[in-house]
Amino acid sequence: MGLLERLRKEWFILGIVLVIAVARLEATVGVKGGPLKPEITITYIAVSAIFFNSGLSLKTEELTSALMHVKLHLFVQIFTLVFFPTAIWLFLQLLSITPINEWLLKGLQTVGCMPPPVSSAVILTKAVGGNEAAAIFNSAFGSFLVSNAVFIASALIVLFLTLGSSSSVPFTSIFSQLFMTVVVPLIIGQIVRRYIKDWLERKKPPFGAISSCVLLMIIYTTFCDTFANPNIDLDKFSLIIIVFIIFSVQMSFMILTFLFSTRDNSNFTPADTVAIIFCSTHKSLTLGIPMLKIVFAGYEHLSLISVPLLIYHPAQILLGSLLVPTIKSWMVSRQKAQKLTRQPKAPVKV
Repeated sequence: MGLLERLRKEWFILGIVLVIAVARLEATVGVKGGPLKPEITITYIAVSAIFFNSGLSLKTEELTSALMHVKLHLFVQIFTLVFFPTAIWLFLQLLSITPINEWLLKGLQTVGCMPPPVSSAVILTKAVGGNEAAAIFNSAFGSFLVSNAVFIASALIVLFLTLGSSSSVPFTSIFSQLFMTVVVPLIIGQIVRRYIKDWLERKKPPFGAISSCVLLMIIYTTFCDTFANPNIDLDKFSLIIIVFIIFSVQMSFMILTFLFSTRDNSNFTPADTVAIIFCSTHKSLTLGIPMLKIVFAGYEHLSLISVPLLIYHPAQILLGSLLVPTIKSWMVSRQKAQKLTRQPKAPVKV
């Protein structure tokens, strides 16, 4: 793969680096009250646009393609929304006594509460040759229940970040804004899709690229607030430790899901295991950043809370891509072994 092709493929990750750099150079454009008016254009218009786009692009018919894999889907959802955030919370109780920046640790907890992504797990599952239908189902199911997933993830964030804390949380304002900027645009998008479905099928608009561009705008304004605030300081030690923790958590959970899904009584095929590994451990940046913008509206440390998720996204793609050959080799060898065990033994000639 040539350099230009690689850059074109990874344009979104490069875009994240670019908008953060631009925010560092000129923060006054995207701060609250600045020319972009992010308190309106981002908080309401941009976030709503992402979920309207999700509603417009969602093919609800895909939900039936792998509907029978109930056990697999339950495994993924329980691991993602129950085990993952709980394990991170327990781990952070140990890290809370360290000098690591507390807002980065809070951001790490929010990563644990995020729903699965819409596409990256499917892409990697397909690259390995795993159960793509199951991965697509989880993505489509997650998109179909995106409003519920956002509400659940938001509730988890509030729950885990307030455990042991005496601070009050404005539940009413958080969930009312979630309803207006997530549920309503999503429903409108689905309604509009019903009337222009044929046109969408013919033209195939770049829904992913549109959402990614809006997401870059959200990230830019978030970091503008950070760089414009002289009271916020991020030490390199904390950042390096967080990067190490993120890669360690991803690798550990991939191994854990592998061990769980390959037990003798699990009844998962090798292809199922591949889908489980990626779908259970990946987290959604597309849903996550707008969600953090709503839940932590008004927090001056919002950008620091966002940092772990911004690191987790490219890390999951990088680590997953590096492991594709290894996982594919295991899957193929396991499938061959299973075929041999199923073949009837030839009769012994006397």
